[in-house]
Amino acid sequence: MSQGRRDLDRRIARLAIPAVGAIAAEPLYNLADTAIVGHLGSEPLDALALAASTLSVVVWLAIFLQTATTTEVARHAARGQHDAAGRVVGAAYAVAAGWGVVTSAIVAGIAPWLVGLLGGHEASGAATSYIRVAVLGLPFLYLSYAGNGHLTGLEDTRTPLRIAVGANAVNVALELWLVFGLHTGLIGSAWGTVAAQVLAAAAYGYASWRSSYPPARPGRSEVAALLRDGHRLSVRTIALGVVPLAATGVAARLGPVPLAGQQVAYRIWGLLSLSTDALAVPAQVFVSAALSRGDRAAAEQAARRTLVLGLIAGIGLGVLTAALALLAPAAFTADPAVRSAAVTGLLWSALTQPLAAVAFVYDGIILGLGDYSAMRRTMLWAIVAFAPLAILVLRFHWLGLPGVWVALGCWLAARTVMLGRRWRRAQRETLPEGTLPEGASVVGGEAELGGEGEAGQGDGDPQDADREVAR
Repeated sequence: MSQGRRDLDRRIARLAIPAVGAIAAEPLYNLADTAIVGHLGSEPLDALALAASTLSVVVWLAIFLQTATTTEVARHAARGQHDAAGRVVGAAYAVAAGWGVVTSAIVAGIAPWLVGLLGGHEASGAATSYIRVAVLGLPFLYLSYAGNGHLTGLEDTRTPLRIAVGANAVNVALELWLVFGLHTGLIGSAWGTVAAQVLAAAAYGYASWRSSYPPARPGRSEVAALLRDGHRLSVRTIALGVVPLAATGVAARLGPVPLAGQQVAYRIWGLLSLSTDALAVPAQVFVSAALSRGDRAAAEQAARRTLVLGLIAGIGLGVLTAALALLAPAAFTADPAVRSAAVTGLLWSALTQPLAAVAFVYDGIILGLGDYSAMRRTMLWAIVAFAPLAILVLRFHWLGLPGVWVALGCWLAARTVMLGRRWRRAQRETLPEGTLPEGASVVGGEAELGGEGEAGQGDGDPQDADREVAR
């Protein structure tokens, strides 16, 4: 192995290893909820499955606060633009606060309709109550996304790791006390998670203000740019959340036992698979920073190496998921039928781990390009790969959870293929270094990305092009 590759691997590891904990924060909240609530019985577990699946879409709608902020902070930091980076971060925090309050109010009002849409009528009342408590934590979770994007853009993933570990420790302790100590049941689980999210948001705010690029008062242009990025990413995010939500809906129509088993299997799978999303962090940061400096070779090297590492990690996680199928379900439920369903789900989900790993890394690479249109198109077309098999499971219930996971595997495979094609096209179409005007960004412009970037497909506003050059 060359010295350059070893150095790159060390840089990737410095970002990716701590990022695992930060990325896993929300799945760990859900996993802790599942483990604790599972011992209350299958009915509370069904209610949690419906509530958590509903909330996951709402949570992911705001993930642009993290992804877009990471890319912009990385770009400005690569050029030493302290003021511009500070205004971007300030905009992220301002949008997070406002977006979180509005979303909480809306979701609390339509919670019964959302639960009913999934078909879980027997557990709908408990699921609705859980959602109405859990949404109180959304503004604080969104603030954490903004803080995470800020620190990650500065190549600091250790602080998010410490915050994630601390918040999850508080979450588990509070839930155990509330659920089993005070006998508050499912609602106690929701309150424990809200408290942990409040503490995490406070910790991110403190870390942001002490960073080398602290938040600054944003102007209208920074807020508008973030909202524009959020709009462009929102379609992609909705599509990303629709498929897991639809998979839960399919499982709910198979019966209460398959639904509870899918909840256990999906939470374990989600925690493990999202750990490979940690490799998307260095992919996004390094590709974005390298292209901002006009160093195409460094961007291609970072993308290639993170993809190789992602595939290796995905294969390893597939083996680990299959091994956990033998023991893990017992930690979540005492019901033999639910355990059996969870084992089936985990064994089939293990086959999808390599696909998930590569898809997540490609997400980071394309986010580093800033090509949010490609992300949006990919997610929409990937639904087409998922839908036919999901419909077959609804028609032929004997396909069961294996059918659900085959459909999810097709979804992941479609994402991998389409994002891979987009990256290969970017490699061919990027202009050679040194051919752009001085100070121009090689990210997001029509000439640099062959018209596929957002600036090439945008609103036609000349101010957008001016802003890209100014960056």
